[in-house]
Amino acid sequence: MKTQLNLLLDELLSHSYNHQLNPQSVTAQDVCVLLVNASRLVPHSQEHLVIKLCQLIHQLLNQLQVIVDEQTLDTLLSYCKQALKTCSSWTHSEILLALSSLVYGNGPRCQRHHPELLGPTGILIKCGDLSQTNLELRRSAVHCLANFCLGVPGHPYLEDSYKAVCYRIFLGNLQSSKPPDVDDVVFCTLLQSALKGMQYILSGTKWKDTPDQDLGSLLALLKKYMFHGLPGINVEMPQVLYPAPLPRYETVPAAKAEPAQDTATQKKTPGSQQNKKRKSRGKGKKARAEGKADGGPEEGDDEEPNSGPVRSGGGERAGREESRTCWPQTSTPHSLPLQSGVCPQLYPCWKKGSSDSEFSDPEGGMQSKLRLYQARVRQSTLQCFLAVVKSVEKRILYGYWSSFIPDAPGIGSPPSLTLLTIALKDPSPKVRAGALQVLSALLDGSRQFLSAAEDTSAPRQAFTPFSATLAASLRELHRCLLLALVAESSSQTLTQVIKCLAHLVSNVPYNRLRPGLLSPLWKQIRPYIRHRDVNVRVSCLTLFGALVSAQAPLPEVQLLLQQPGPGVGSGSSGVTTPQDASLSWRQTGRKERDINLPSPGAGRDGGPEISCWLLQLCVTLVTQPREETYSDSDAAGSTGGALEPSPVRLEALQVLAHLVKGYFSLAQSSLLELAQLSARCLSEQDPSVQLHGAKLLEELGTGIIQQYRADSNTPENASVVPLCQVVQFWSEVLTGPLIGALQNDQHPTLQTSACDTLSSILPQAFSQLPDKTQVLCITVLLGLTYCENCLVKAAAVRALGVYILFPCLREDVMFVADTANAILTVLEDRSPNVRAKAAWSLGNLTDTLIVNMDTDGLDFQEEISDMLLLKMLRTATQASADKDRVKSNAVRALGNLLHFLQPIRLRKPAFEQPLEQAMRALIDTVKGDATMKVRWNACYALGNAFRNTGLPLGTAIWSIEAYSALSSVVTSCKNFKVRIKSAAALAVPATRDRYGDVRQFAEVWRALALALEHSEETQDFLEYRYCASLRTELCHALLHLLALCQLEDLPIVVMSLSDHSKPALQGFLVHYLSDVSLVSRRDDVSGEDGRDQTELRDKMKELDEVLSRLKELEAEVTPDHKFDLDTVKSFVEDVAKNCEIIKSSNVLDAPVVHTITSA
Repeated sequence: MKTQLNLLLDELLSHSYNHQLNPQSVTAQDVCVLLVNASRLVPHSQEHLVIKLCQLIHQLLNQLQVIVDEQTLDTLLSYCKQALKTCSSWTHSEILLALSSLVYGNGPRCQRHHPELLGPTGILIKCGDLSQTNLELRRSAVHCLANFCLGVPGHPYLEDSYKAVCYRIFLGNLQSSKPPDVDDVVFCTLLQSALKGMQYILSGTKWKDTPDQDLGSLLALLKKYMFHGLPGINVEMPQVLYPAPLPRYETVPAAKAEPAQDTATQKKTPGSQQNKKRKSRGKGKKARAEGKADGGPEEGDDEEPNSGPVRSGGGERAGREESRTCWPQTSTPHSLPLQSGVCPQLYPCWKKGSSDSEFSDPEGGMQSKLRLYQARVRQSTLQCFLAVVKSVEKRILYGYWSSFIPDAPGIGSPPSLTLLTIALKDPSPKVRAGALQVLSALLDGSRQFLSAAEDTSAPRQAFTPFSATLAASLRELHRCLLLALVAESSSQTLTQVIKCLAHLVSNVPYNRLRPGLLSPLWKQIRPYIRHRDVNVRVSCLTLFGALVSAQAPLPEVQLLLQQPGPGVGSGSSGVTTPQDASLSWRQTGRKERDINLPSPGAGRDGGPEISCWLLQLCVTLVTQPREETYSDSDAAGSTGGALEPSPVRLEALQVLAHLVKGYFSLAQSSLLELAQLSARCLSEQDPSVQLHGAKLLEELGTGIIQQYRADSNTPENASVVPLCQVVQFWSEVLTGPLIGALQNDQHPTLQTSACDTLSSILPQAFSQLPDKTQVLCITVLLGLTYCENCLVKAAAVRALGVYILFPCLREDVMFVADTANAILTVLEDRSPNVRAKAAWSLGNLTDTLIVNMDTDGLDFQEEISDMLLLKMLRTATQASADKDRVKSNAVRALGNLLHFLQPIRLRKPAFEQPLEQAMRALIDTVKGDATMKVRWNACYALGNAFRNTGLPLGTAIWSIEAYSALSSVVTSCKNFKVRIKSAAALAVPATRDRYGDVRQFAEVWRALALALEHSEETQDFLEYRYCASLRTELCHALLHLLALCQLEDLPIVVMSLSDHSKPALQGFLVHYLSDVSLVSRRDDVSGEDGRDQTELRDKMKELDEVLSRLKELEAEVTPDHKFDLDTVKSFVEDVAKNCEIIKSSNVLDAPVVHTITSA
């Protein structure tokens, strides 16, 4: 039996299940049955059979990728546990190898075995602890612990107590030093297992900083092992990294056994010149070797071919002065730091070739194996670092920024070790790509942190502020990444370099930095758009998209876009990538023909070529067929066998959309041609191409609307697209495939984008479209509001909300009624997003009612039926109790509706209850705890309702609550925008009786006076920017009340003019009346209310009205009120006198006002 088992296990182990067997022919059930039966037959006493069974478990599970069932897992785990307890220690490594294969991805299903394996006295914990002297056994245990920590989506992760124990084991092994008698390769595998375990623990969880889990200690270890085995780097790293805005540690590379000529290259001696020649020959030889095949060795190997031992000295800071001369503004891509005449320190160390005779064959084999395992340690370190970046909050990581990001060095300072050191010096393309991935993750979402960078002002000599330090670091990042770009030969790593540059460009505040950072990048990246690898081309287009969307429009980018493109002008037709001209995927003949192709911007009769070469390039990539067969990854993504691969075309369309959005003035000359391009995309079968074509149309329409807006930021030298051309543009679009896309219910995302495109039509152009085209647009949108898809329904109702503001449609009562019914129906949808869009459209519709009431008067009001108005009133009231994003527009609609209702309708019994419910909804919103945007819209809505003279304001019960709510908010709300809107609402009633009785009037006056007196007191510093607007509204409201007051109201006015309050109130009023600036009702304090016109208040007229009212009261004054009247009159006359003094002296200084009033 023993012999038969031995022979059977040997036969099973002799098979290579990856190649000799079809994996489909061996089921998971067969494997489970085999292993369970084998575990029953092999006793623990036969240790050599136990070893073979464990090897079989590992081989089958790994090669066949089998997931065992829970019963089999439990049986085999119990067998392995018992084997670890009973078998000799020399078998434990193989048993642990089988155990690691069993638990890989099955950690959540092994909970019953956790105490015995992972508990304080667990088997794996004992084997993985630093007290275990057998390093091979410890490595196997750590590897098994790492597989236990691997999380499975949808299943519970390892319990925190076991995670803490595993974390301690991993950290301890990483902090331990290599014993002298241990092989370097074995120690590398231990480090790799510990780093993988640390990565698995951090993946999918948020970092918790505890005494046993210190971020600074972990980052210090990661920084140490990022450079593990990297030739030329041998430094002592600190045990802990501390967060600081400036670098805390300066590490000095101390090279081991460096050849003397490397230091000699720093000096200008004849020997250095000879070295340069020698290195130049090596680089030429290396370039020829790389030109044979791109993507060959690095596909499966971890090192560059012919990398050999690497020299130090060529860090990212070396040769700084020489590097600055590499990117002048007039340079071409030929002026790269790859030429033989440039200082070799600019050339990354991993690119330097080595002699074939440097190692003997056995030594070379061992060294190659060791370099391979050291590279894997560095790669695992960077993967773990990436998990740290994703699990730790950004604001915490920014404190460690200087430890991993290069800063601008001082003269003669040593280079620091950062992620860019790896990107420039590591011989393994996978490690370089890993470093760039980490850097991309650090840069992603860092815009707020980097916004502190600034170097536009003159440099300070005494000290360097943090803003300048950060700006210098950003400049160094640009420089180092450009070095990595021009030196990289691996297509996969080159893709990561360009993606990292895209993340950098997307987050850097270029408007706060000196110009010149983008020009070198722009010129160096242009040749890569013709790279043979599709991923490189796609990433190049992504970078171009980031360049044209970063703080657009940037003057530097505007100039770059206007420069002639490749193939235009003299001396640039032969531009190639720095690696090798053979990487260019376009044939020379094709490039020459491209020069003669008609430009996308040329007119129909063959007009001049457009100035924006990037636009021309993207249109060519989308529309022009390729003329050669691809041998790389392009072929799999090709469309129709003729055009560019789909990823390239989609990215080109995205770049066009970004370009149109940020630099519309450069794209408007190609408006009709871009419309044809979009129509072509919408006619294709690929939904992604159709979607991007619709997005491009939307951006074109939005750009036209921006030009026609009165407050647009159109450059002075840019002409507005003529209206006739806009009409032609939309006529062609709406007679093309866009309508078909709107009706394509198989692709709701495309329908949504098409609805957004329809909403971007210029109102002036819509009115000039044929009637049937207008009706078609409206009919399609009304129909799509009944679509079952939430996205389509939301986009359609939003588009109707845009159309309802068109002057040619808003006076059409039938269209208004149809749109209102559609919006009211959609407001009952289950989706909050759909209801939010519908509420916004309802707010726009009620804005239209107010505009029509002001222009057409009673005629339009009578044409809207009572039933529709009641339905709108009830639906808006109900929506005001919805989520805040719905509520903010619902209260806006309520204010408009209450303003719109005629007195004759308000007297009807059917409107009595809805009216009261609507007013109480607004009052509750003002007093409630909703967001500030909702509350200031509610305040504005109350003021809007107060404008309706038919409302029983001052006599109805709800009016007392309305005034009390506004009075409370104007004095106590922390948000000044809400106070401003409430003060404006309190100043709306035009007659004294609408303020109610004396008590009600007194409450309003006291609130306004108190709010003005304390208008500069706030706990939030950001609210100070609204102080002036708040005082303006408060002063206007107080003067308005004074102009309406009666004799019975004067005592409360006199009470507010005490010795303590009088100087402040008088000073504010004098300043308000002396300032002749515009007071805008639609400035930065407006919310969704948004459409009041800017008005110039005649402030002195307000004062004259107050004085006139006081004279009227003198005629009817009684002895009881004479003192009060004289006091108020004296106060107002003092205000008028001070205003005259200030105007005559032409002084508007507030302290002067206080001095005069105090006197």
